[in-house]
Amino acid sequence: MNQPDPDAVRATFTRVAHRYDLANHLLSGGIDFRWRKKLVRLANRNPCSHVLDLATGSGDVAFALQRGLSSNPKITGLDFCEPMLIQARKKRNQINLDTEKYPFIEGDCLDLPFSDNTFDLVTISFGLRNLADREKGLSEMYRVLKPGGRLIVLEFSQPYWWFRPFYYFYLRLILPWFARFVTGDREAYLYLGTSISNFPNRADLCKELEEVGFGQVMVKAMTFSIVSLHYGDKA
Repeated sequence: MNQPDPDAVRATFTRVAHRYDLANHLLSGGIDFRWRKKLVRLANRNPCSHVLDLATGSGDVAFALQRGLSSNPKITGLDFCEPMLIQARKKRNQINLDTEKYPFIEGDCLDLPFSDNTFDLVTISFGLRNLADREKGLSEMYRVLKPGGRLIVLEFSQPYWWFRPFYYFYLRLILPWFARFVTGDREAYLYLGTSISNFPNRADLCKELEEVGFGQVMVKAMTFSIVSLHYGDKA
């Protein structure tokens, strides 16, 4: 199976950065807000002082964590696409958040610029399937977590078998044309469909988490399993 090409993925997100948030909200029918709320609810089960949000993009998950985590941690957002980070920084400045406490930095999920055992919580939302080497990326997430730290992955998944024909009809035939209307870029959302269809199902991703060392691995399917929350911790 072909792995995502980092340069192609970066170019894709660069092209749609200026309308990325609008496209997400419209193309998901607004359900993306609910998905993020469930991630925050899961994250809030344990206090944390330093959070890393990977593939942070325009920062929607980082800002949801900032609003929703009762422990008021430092939240670092990392992405390899600078135009997406520009959007995140604009939003941070609009709500007057401290740049030291909420930094957004450019970096590679396959070579994280952090020491071992740094973070209490690592999150990655709709970015894991874009990694050129998923095992290496998951190993890096494990490395930078403190003992007892947690990983939460919010990602597209394989839908329930009975819903699959309807979902892929939408994903392959309707969504790209609607995306072209919203963003002016049909090709970016053709890639979305391909990346989702190539991604592991829930059970297989759980195995991948366990293979790099995560324990207490759990998964929760949402919205007919088109999206899932995966959880694991570092002993």
